[in-house]
Amino acid sequence: MENRLICICGPTASGKTALSVALARQLHTEIISADSMQIYRGMDIGTAKPTMEERQGVPHHLLDVCEPNEAFSVARYVELADAAAQDILSRGMTPIVVGGTGLYMDALIECSTFSGDETDLTVRQKYQQIADTQGNLAVHALLAKVDPESAQRLHPNNLKRVIRALEVYEQTGMTIGEFNRMHKRPEPKYQAVKIGVCPAERQVLYDRIDRRVDEMLSAGLLEETRRLLHQGALSSTAAQAIGYKELLTYLDGSDSLDSCVQLLKQRSRNYAKRQLTWLKRDDSIHWIYYNREEDFSCVLQDATEYLQNQRVQ
Repeated sequence: MENRLICICGPTASGKTALSVALARQLHTEIISADSMQIYRGMDIGTAKPTMEERQGVPHHLLDVCEPNEAFSVARYVELADAAAQDILSRGMTPIVVGGTGLYMDALIECSTFSGDETDLTVRQKYQQIADTQGNLAVHALLAKVDPESAQRLHPNNLKRVIRALEVYEQTGMTIGEFNRMHKRPEPKYQAVKIGVCPAERQVLYDRIDRRVDEMLSAGLLEETRRLLHQGALSSTAAQAIGYKELLTYLDGSDSLDSCVQLLKQRSRNYAKRQLTWLKRDDSIHWIYYNREEDFSCVLQDATEYLQNQRVQ
């Protein structure tokens, strides 16, 4: 079917990469990443970017498309990912979109116009400065004055979204809700067949996350973080990537490695919970739950059968 996508989603360390590569090999197609940190060159280990070995020869798009100190917006992601999807479709294949950034995946499916100029950092930096000096509540109070609807919806600690709503208001003169309603496409550009993958028990997911962190450290995460810090790459949006900022206090000698690693594991678990909260809002996702690593063949079989039932070849 025209403009059809397969979307593989789930929390971090849930097995999305392995499933998407296996399906891509079966369907002889290509993968588009929907990960807001794997777009950065040189940020490989900490973002769990699939290695060449893990990709198993399957072409991957939207990896390594910009430098860590380069501004990159959701609108830019949609522009690049939409072009990749159209190219894959033009060659008679159904693209597989995979990643943990639900905002990117939803934005690609909708292909909506985006609010404001997301590369102009002036407004963002102004409100970030207010948050740093006066606290998140002060920024949230400013939003409540101009956009009560967004303030009601957003928690003060969801600072990134609070600042984004203020940015839109300053740049467009409209609330983010008004702007998005005005510019929303009448219908999504893509029809998405969505598959979610996740361990049935939360503790199994947490164990996988902890193990992945240990594997990242063994693979050279500290060295990668030190290199990025030396390059000045960890002073921009890329610095928000979980996996790097948690190690900075060890590298400057103010904290122990064990303490930093425990913080990294905890923040990764918290991130997985936020990802699941985002994804659970979408009742069109076909969820596949598994119990152990050995269940991967069952996950692949379930996904294959579901795609066949959806007439995806």
